Order: sequence, then C-alpha cells, then structure tokens
Amino acid sequence: MLISLRAFFSSQVVDVCRYMNTLPDAKIRLVAFISLHQYNKNKARIKTDDPNAWVLPMLPRMTAFGFNRFILLMVLLLTGERNIIARNVLACKMAIQLKKILKLKVCFDGRGAIAAEWNEYNVVPFPEWKQLIHQWEKQCVVDSDWRIAVSSELVRYWNERYDFTSSDFSVIPCTLNTGFKAITLDEKNIASAREQMGFGEQDIVLVYSGSTAGWQSFDMLHDFLKRILNEQLHVKVLFLSEKDRNVDALKKEFPNRIFQKFVKHHEVTSVLTSCDYGILLREKSVTNRVASPTKFAEYLSAGLPVLISEEIGDYTAFVETNHCGKVLNSTETIKLNRQSPAERNRCITLVTENYTKDSQRQKYLQLKQVMN
Repeated sequence: MLISLRAFFSSQVVDVCRYMNTLPDAKIRLVAFISLHQYNKNKARIKTDDPNAWVLPMLPRMTAFGFNRFILLMVLLLTGERNIIARNVLACKMAIQLKKILKLKVCFDGRGAIAAEWNEYNVVPFPEWKQLIHQWEKQCVVDSDWRIAVSSELVRYWNERYDFTSSDFSVIPCTLNTGFKAITLDEKNIASAREQMGFGEQDIVLVYSGSTAGWQSFDMLHDFLKRILNEQLHVKVLFLSEKDRNVDALKKEFPNRIFQKFVKHHEVTSVLTSCDYGILLREKSVTNRVASPTKFAEYLSAGLPVLISEEIGDYTAFVETNHCGKVLNSTETIKLNRQSPAERNRCITLVTENYTKDSQRQKYLQLKQVMN
C-alpha cells in the first residue's frame, strides 16, 4: 500500500503505483489523503487515473491528525494491508504511530528535506509547527524499516541532521512517466518544431518550464536572463508556465524576446524540442541542495542540455560528469551555441539510462523484496 498526502498524483504518485504493479507479484494500492478544498473535483481526477485508489478527506490542521490516523487505521483493518510505503513526512508519521499496534512494515518515501523547506520558505506560518516537523521527520527517518530518498544529497542531509547511519535505503530520483518514448532528433524535426513556435534558425532559445513560485528563485533567474539577453542578441527565452507578473515585466524589458506559453502535459516535449537549453536555476538552500526537480529529466528527454546552478540535488554533479549542460555561478559570462542533433540525442540517451522508471527497476524490485 502506498499512502500519500501531497499533490502531483498523476505524474509522481499514480504513475509510481502503476509501474510497481508491473513488477512480479506486486499488489500496490494507493490510499490518498487530500485536502477538503475542491475535494470532489480532485478525487474525481485521481479516480480517473487510478480507479482502484482510495481517496479520503484529510482534516487540515495538525491538531486533527488523530482523526486522519484513525481513518488510516480503519483502512488497514478493512484491507488487511500491513506493508506501507508512506510518501512524505506526514503520511509516514501516521504509519509510524500505528506500526506497533498493527505490526506494520513501513517505508518512508522521502521527497525532500521537508523540515528545512517549511523553515526556509515559510510553508507554514506557525513556529510550533516548524519545530514539530523536525521531530516528525527524524522519527520517520530513524524508525522506518526502509527509506527511499530522491537524491544521495538527501541521504547526506539525514546523516548530518538526524545522525542516520543505516544502509537500509534506496536512492530513486524523480523519473519520467512510464509512457515516455525516446525520440530521435534530426535537423528536419527540430526545424519543424522551431517553425511552429516562430523561432528563427539563428535564434538560441532558452526555456524555463514550471512554476515561478518563491523557492524557484525568480530574482536569480531574472538577473541571469537579463545578463545573457544583453550579451547575446540572438538569445530568446520561452516560459512554459501560467501567466505571471514577473514574466510580464521581463517582456517589457526585452520586447519580442520573451515568450510565454502554457500547454498540457502531453504537449510539453514537442514544445521543448523547439528550444536549445533548459533552465534550472535556484538559490542555495538546504531545500534545493537535496532536491530532485522533475523538469531536469523533462529537459533531457527533449534533448536539451541544462543550464543549472550549483548545489541542485545530485544534478549539478551529473551535468558536470556527463557534459550535458553548464553549471553556472552568479557572475559567470557564458557563450551559448545551438547544439547538434547528435549532442541532443546523447542527452536523450542519458535520460533513458538514468531517469526513467525502467532505469530504476532493480531498486523497485529491491523495495518490493524488502517490503514483503
């Protein structure tokens, strides 16, 4: 059983359950506790993706967690399930509290340094909650039977913060959906994609895909883009995001060189194909140091080398080792050039070999074995 209390169900939760159910003798059931806000609408979405999922209401405040835990207890008694993969701290905390009562085997699926994120980015406004989440995260790390970390840097954080010394863990990064099919790029299909987007042959197109929320470091991104746009007149920038006042301001600074487009998830790869580099710039923080941003794999899947800042999960080192982009600092001047189809296809090979679920199959098999 996989229990989750967070979003991104289709790409990062349902898809994991779907993949794990392809393993020999695997029987994974998703139990999703979701917010009361737009509950019926979000439940319908999850049930569309996974008709067998149990989608339950989650009372919002930590003081109501006793009720949420009681609901989980009822689910476990009804289903007879005793093996739990708990996605993130709050889900794992509930499982840990029931562990001795029901003799559960619990895997903590750590998606990041949640305690650090709550403090660094003011995710919750109450100081007592910020202190409490540190205690809960430590308990999840120490008391679980197995752990999944999205990066080796997250394991290092556990070492440093919680004196975690066990070898009972797997590092499984965020991966592409199971429906991913590697494409082969050539001059013709790249030119066709660029023509559809209105980009010229001499244009060097940088793309930023995703949210421009607080921890995505827009000020840092703005400074970099302003510098590169002033230095290289053929550079253009595409934001794959919803309308945003920060992007609107950039458009005014650089007319006809900043573009914004919001597309459905299945259309992202075709749009990315028209570009030359993916942008993944974030400020230095614990949250970002241990992260596994899904956009990294999405960029590589379209053959885009990645412009990445220092200390982003395991990805900064991956870029340096595999020469699939550039690691940037705040003052560096860089010269960007269009990439050949051969170089772009090498990026696609890298993502296929490292950031698909099949590339992580042995770790999933190991997880299934230790959780039986």
